[in-house]
Amino acid sequence: FSTAIAITEQPVSVSVPVGYSFTLRCRAQGRTSLQYQWFCQYQSDCHLIPGAINQDLPIIAEQTQLYTCRVNDLHRNAVFSDWVKVEVHQCVARGLPPRLWQGEPVIVLNPSEQRVEVGQPLQLQCAAMGVPAPSYQWYRNGNLLEQHKRKKLWISHTKVSDSGTYLCCASNCHGEHWTNAVDVHIGEQSQPTSLCCTLPGVRCKIALLVGNNRYQHHPNLLAPVRDVFELSHLLEHLGFQVVSLLD
Repeated sequence: FSTAIAITEQPVSVSVPVGYSFTLRCRAQGRTSLQYQWFCQYQSDCHLIPGAINQDLPIIAEQTQLYTCRVNDLHRNAVFSDWVKVEVHQCVARGLPPRLWQGEPVIVLNPSEQRVEVGQPLQLQCAAMGVPAPSYQWYRNGNLLEQHKRKKLWISHTKVSDSGTYLCCASNCHGEHWTNAVDVHIGEQSQPTSLCCTLPGVRCKIALLVGNNRYQHHPNLLAPVRDVFELSHLLEHLGFQVVSLLD
């Protein structure tokens, strides 16, 4: 009788500001009538939520917790839904995101520029709100970093080749949003490269690139951020000092 109950709709993780109201959903099918009971876990404490016996669980976000729903039938068969995470951003003011927010990703934490010695660890961090919770993908110099798909990018032992311009894309079924691009300098590349322009008699070629995808009265372009990275890489090979601006 282990297959007597089948979860047909799993709850989904969300990432929301404190005070935000939403609903977790669970749906199941069985051979008899079904009963639902929601549980939550904060840190290591897991407990039943009194009165949470419906398919839908209304929540007002207060703190980050895990949730699951138990479904049982009249024959004492029971299954649990997936555990889902409700991530609550305490630092985001009430009223954000906008009132008409449909759950698309909203960046709430951008990575910061890093200068790291060779062999030392590198950590970049970002965060985004979204319903459902966004997935993450990091890029360096416009190239996808296949192994880095979390909010935190961690490299335990850096190499000079890890230097470059990093940014992360947060996406869900409603769209995608990019963090700010930040420069990471490893080892000898941590020295400023703009000193040549201050030396008398030395001529520098400087290129200013602007990639914009936040037009008020124009649809989004296909890949302005990637275009900026590819063009900046080409110009650097041609001897230009490149300054890139995004949105």
